[in-house]
Amino acid sequence: MTQETSNVSKQVMWNRLISVVEEQAQALIRTAFSPSVREAGDLSAGVYDTHGQMLAQAVTGTPGHVNAMADAVAHFIRRIGVENIFEGDVYITNDPWEGTGHLHDITVVTPSFHRGVHVGFLGCTAHIVDIGGRGFGADADSIYEEGLYIPIMKFAEKGEVDMTLINIVRGNVREPDQAIGDFYALATCNEIGHRRLIDMMNEFDLSDLNDIATFILENSRRATLERIAQLPRAQASGSMTIDGYSHPVELKVSLDIQQDRILCDFGGTSGLDKKGINVPLVYTKAYACFALKCAIAPEIPNNAASLAPFVITAPENSIVNAVHPAPVALRHIIGHMIPDAVYDALDKILPDTVPAEGAGTLCNFQVSLRPRTDIAAPDNAVRAEVLTFNSGGSGARPHSDGLNATAFPSGVMTMPVEATEHTGPVIIWRKELRPDSGGAGKYRGGLGQYMEVGATEDHEFDFSAMFDRVDHPARGRQGGKNGAAMTISRDDGSPMKGKGKQFVASGQRVMLAMPGGAGYGNPRDRDPDLVRRDLVRGYISAEVARQDYGMNDAEIESLLESVGQGEAI
Repeated sequence: MTQETSNVSKQVMWNRLISVVEEQAQALIRTAFSPSVREAGDLSAGVYDTHGQMLAQAVTGTPGHVNAMADAVAHFIRRIGVENIFEGDVYITNDPWEGTGHLHDITVVTPSFHRGVHVGFLGCTAHIVDIGGRGFGADADSIYEEGLYIPIMKFAEKGEVDMTLINIVRGNVREPDQAIGDFYALATCNEIGHRRLIDMMNEFDLSDLNDIATFILENSRRATLERIAQLPRAQASGSMTIDGYSHPVELKVSLDIQQDRILCDFGGTSGLDKKGINVPLVYTKAYACFALKCAIAPEIPNNAASLAPFVITAPENSIVNAVHPAPVALRHIIGHMIPDAVYDALDKILPDTVPAEGAGTLCNFQVSLRPRTDIAAPDNAVRAEVLTFNSGGSGARPHSDGLNATAFPSGVMTMPVEATEHTGPVIIWRKELRPDSGGAGKYRGGLGQYMEVGATEDHEFDFSAMFDRVDHPARGRQGGKNGAAMTISRDDGSPMKGKGKQFVASGQRVMLAMPGGAGYGNPRDRDPDLVRRDLVRGYISAEVARQDYGMNDAEIESLLESVGQGEAI
């Protein structure tokens, strides 16, 4: 491409690159074996230059994958070696520190060649249901217990798949067909991206991506720095307390907005936990950058240059900068709380900008089913691993309500009941919104949800809980009230822990009430029409309408009678 090529043409090419990686992501969704990818969209896809700098990311995907994967390709180049990169190669890893934070994420990188010349890389990541070891949960004491580790290596060289790797993986995971199927789906996803990239290069008669890479990175850097320059030069600190595993965890963050960067430091945060809720720094950086970028420059596309001005640091061996061999399987438990901690500080610099706290951590659980052992089970009873993604409510925003049962900051989708039940003999007896769980405010927090989980009568199971907000619910902002806390128990009333693997006998159910987002602003300032709407929809009870929003009994009774709910008061 010549220097005379217009900026308009380059902008078109930039948009095309974003379309390329979005098609790449959609191909992964269509071909993935794991329901966490297919149904929840727990994945990422991106295109990189020959130096490993991310040029564009797919819209579909999670910040934890995308922003962490932004650093990953440079590790692949260093480990593989430039002299060993060949056309037809495919590389793979699940290294938590050089990938996206834990062993359950498989990252696949493919070099792209055009007319025999290496022009860039396509990369993608997906969460697989099982990688061996203890299984997906917080119970391990070190990374060695958490599953099979795949160092950065070649999945295929010059088109030939490494069958030794395939056999090792198949021999160490509980769902071998599913895991290997996802490996091939990831490689195919990159191949789709490569084809579309080459189509674009042919259309615009490009021999390499150097000029368009320079255009993308320089414009993204300049636009991000312009936004930062408009902010007040200020410093602020924030903190929050969350459940942790066996004891509470303190997240502390200091922000320093400078002329050309924002420094975000987690000094003072709790040290490593003995169990698998620790966070590699790459994942901490991913969510801290995401929080800042959402508040300051949300419309600037994610790439290496737009992320670079956000400088994230944390003390080594703190819970947000875990080093090998710390257990990190549930790094999202802490990682998904990082934006709320950052916003506690940013709210003091930019008022009326950031939302109230939400559920934060995804309300995931994994069910390990097996034939019941208290009596003889029929021969057709099976073993199965069922992972399902669910969400509490998001926090209210400065000018609108929080979203019900919607994941923030992860952005993954809640899995449908039908898809969950299709993967094994699990039964979801109940799944519905949880009234009164959203914190009251001028803008109400999003609602959590109720779930009841069991299995068919011939099965018992281990329930791996991955919850937070049990003891420390989402905090309201600017006078808004807290969201409701998470609760978990068996249907006989016996309590269960918010984290860890726990046995559930045949015929028993697990009762979940997922947390709500917090409110924003004084509840008495809420638009009365919105209070009436929430009452009629069942989002709030008559008691909350009366106590928090000041609605009188006569109006409550009249309103409920008009929709056939007079007995509710």
